[in-house]
Amino acid sequence: MARLLLLSLLGLVAICAVHGIFMDRLASKKLCADDECVYTISLARAQEDYNAPDCRFINVKKGQRIYVYSKLVQENGAGEFWAGSVYGDDHEDEMGTLGYFPSRLVEEQRVYQEATKEVPTTDIDFFCE
Repeated sequence: MARLLLLSLLGLVAICAVHGIFMDRLASKKLCADDECVYTISLARAQEDYNAPDCRFINVKKGQRIYVYSKLVQENGAGEFWAGSVYGDDHEDEMGTLGYFPSRLVEEQRVYQEATKEVPTTDIDFFCE
C-alpha cells in the first residue's frame, strides 16, 4: 500500500512538473544553420503587425527585429513559418520570446548563415507552456 501511495505521489509530481501541452506539428522538417538549430540564420524586420493565434506563435509589431533560428519546410499547402525570437523595445537584459511567425510577415535584413541543414522536427518544437 505504501509503495502504491509513493508511486501515485511521484506521478502527481511528474504531472505538476510539466506545465504545458504538446500542440499539433506545423511541419515534419525544418531548415537550420546547424544540426541542433541553435545558431541564428538571419535578422529580420517585421513589415506588419501579427497577432499569434495560439501559444506556438509569437506576437509581432511592425518594425520589430526578429532573430530567425529555423524555417519549417512547407508541407501539404500549409503556410510557410519560421521560428525566431522577438524582443521588446527595451531588450538589453531581456530574454526574447521564442515562437513561430509567417515568413511573409518579415524582410530579412542580414543573413548570418544559410539554412542548409534539413532536420526533423520533434514534439518539443511545438510544446507550449
